[in-house]
Amino acid sequence: MGSVQIVTTILAAAITAVAVWLAVRAVLKMVAVIRLGQPAPERFTDKVSRTKTMLVETAGHTRMLKWGVVGAAHWFVMVGFIVLSLLVLEAYFEVVTPTGGLPIIGHWVVFGLATEIIGVLGLVGILVLMAIRLRNRPNRPGGRSRFTGSTMWQGYFVEWIVLLVLIFGFVIRGFKVATDHFEYPLWATPVSHAVGAVLPDWQDGASVAALIKIVISMTWLIVISLNVTMGVAWHRFLAFPNIFFKREPARPAGSGLGALRPMTSQGKPLDFEEADPEKDQFGVAQVEQFSWKGLLDFSTCTECGRCQSQCPAWNTGKPLSPKLLVLSLRDHAYAKAPYLLAGGGKDLTGEEKATAAQLAHLDVLALAEADRPLIGTAEEGGVIDPDVLWSCTTCGACVEQCPVDIEHVDHIVDMRRYQVLIESNFPSEAGVMLRNLENKGNPWGAPQNTREDWTKGLDFEVPRVGEVDDFEYLFWVGCAGAFEDRAKKTTRAVATLLNEAGVKFAILGEGETCSGDPARRIGNEFVFQMLAQQNVETLNEAFEGREKAKRKIVATCPHCFNTLGNEYGQLGGEFEVVHHTQLLAHLVSTGKLTPVQPVDGGVTYHDPCYLGRHNRVFAAPREVLGDAIEGEITEMPRNSERSFCCGAGGARMWMEEKIGKRINVDRVEEAMATGAKTVAVGCPFCSTMLNDGVNGKGAGEQVEVIDVASVLLRSVKPEQAQGGIEAAPVAG
Repeated sequence: MGSVQIVTTILAAAITAVAVWLAVRAVLKMVAVIRLGQPAPERFTDKVSRTKTMLVETAGHTRMLKWGVVGAAHWFVMVGFIVLSLLVLEAYFEVVTPTGGLPIIGHWVVFGLATEIIGVLGLVGILVLMAIRLRNRPNRPGGRSRFTGSTMWQGYFVEWIVLLVLIFGFVIRGFKVATDHFEYPLWATPVSHAVGAVLPDWQDGASVAALIKIVISMTWLIVISLNVTMGVAWHRFLAFPNIFFKREPARPAGSGLGALRPMTSQGKPLDFEEADPEKDQFGVAQVEQFSWKGLLDFSTCTECGRCQSQCPAWNTGKPLSPKLLVLSLRDHAYAKAPYLLAGGGKDLTGEEKATAAQLAHLDVLALAEADRPLIGTAEEGGVIDPDVLWSCTTCGACVEQCPVDIEHVDHIVDMRRYQVLIESNFPSEAGVMLRNLENKGNPWGAPQNTREDWTKGLDFEVPRVGEVDDFEYLFWVGCAGAFEDRAKKTTRAVATLLNEAGVKFAILGEGETCSGDPARRIGNEFVFQMLAQQNVETLNEAFEGREKAKRKIVATCPHCFNTLGNEYGQLGGEFEVVHHTQLLAHLVSTGKLTPVQPVDGGVTYHDPCYLGRHNRVFAAPREVLGDAIEGEITEMPRNSERSFCCGAGGARMWMEEKIGKRINVDRVEEAMATGAKTVAVGCPFCSTMLNDGVNGKGAGEQVEVIDVASVLLRSVKPEQAQGGIEAAPVAG
């Protein structure tokens, strides 16, 4: 060992010791903060499925590769980080001796070839990612960036570190080539040999380059250890457990889509018959009241902004960005952590749990953070502004796109639950809807005895459950389908098509009440439970004696479809629920319905969020439309899992849209740009919102918004459709 190697070895050991010590301290701090969250025992079930999903999502990059070039580039960088960590380890042998290498595998040609390829592709990948970040920088001319609000220096820092580590990997090899100490042939490592051809014959070059590589790597570790909220770096470690502990690992869509996470207290589902607000947690009022998985979510955020780029609220000038919401909660949690770890915190009655002695030595900033309300305006010092909280449509675009499976919608609804149930603090116009649900069983406040008015004027009898026992499907009409004039046309069209196909179905009529979706999404879990339990009891009675496979329900509203199929199981209601487009597609494919006259004028299809993104029903409505028009539909740029919301979800249907551009107008403009004369939908909320948007644009004479079922009816029974089957009857 020469004098140069003595120096390089001592320096490498010193900076590594400092970095490792700081990293251990940082990890312990992060673990301590995450453990402040509430229990979530359900996260430890089905370990085999969790492991499989985690490996598929990480190794396969299933989310990232949806973004094409950026996904592929990120995959090469990820693989490079994992595999080329061996070359960082090898650098510790090279600082000791310039001819050093990894024991055992260090001399294998296949190892040299693999690391050469990965190094080159990693270089290309990181340069692509750097170019993308620069091209999309927040201060660039024109347009809103997905990086707006991200801590940009951290992204640049990480990317430059990766680039320099990869470069010095080739420099080390180049010096070995130049000094004739390289163990791999030219054909396996052409880039390393090319670098070596331009480097001098410096015997200590490999050791010095190895030291620089170690210093760069350990500087990265020191910096991220001093910044535990640096998600752009920490996500490469935290993504694995965050994906492993996702809510529903076997679910093909995002884990936080479909059903909402039940309202819990101390990790157990809340029983409203026995719940006590002074003893049980109602929603989330303090950051430590999120589950530990929620705190892990916040810590894992990469600040990539994919959620932000897809969010309908953000894209129409609302203050909500799913990314910025998560970052605000993350920063607040870590700033408040010293206070909480010292024993501080408020109990459910608002009393301080810590003694004065416990808090005496705390930093004033931690104490100030502890006094901030979780929800509040800037003047109140709130962490999350109320306008941010209530802008969410729960469309799930953020959850769908998040590469590390953060469950934004669950966290938003948990905060809404406390605001609604304890603070009674929510948009005033939604109060009418909630009162109607409690008093009338539907959000419109319509009389219950008018639920069957849509059947008037049909040329066949619509059977009721109780009047007939021999039915295959229970037709869940829904509140919109029973009371809203446009939705009644869909209800009548579906009933007519089912009758035409010979499907035996029955309705509950006045026995049906609201599924509870708007109450649950706005945060009123109490009203949801009341309505849902009543419906579960009614449905169980209707299906009494039938096994689950024969407890079939068809629904025209995706919100009802989602609630009955995904959430009623939490309350003892196990049913096979299909959307009407799925049933109609089956009836057409089996020849029970036959389109006879193509619908012309061009058709585009709007994917409802709760049908498509939340429940992965993309093909069925398109199949129905394809059969009805005998051709291809004209797709909007944002379709399928990236479909743009209509603006009605999350109970936004009953709230005024006062900030920014109206979401439905943005979507209507996209639909009209296709040139299609018909905008087909599969949801009564979407129908209302898009119709309002079309009328607002003054295009009601040129563009028609109708349900998929009505399009099919015009093709299957053109004369009867024109004769008024779709028309809602006049009550009387």
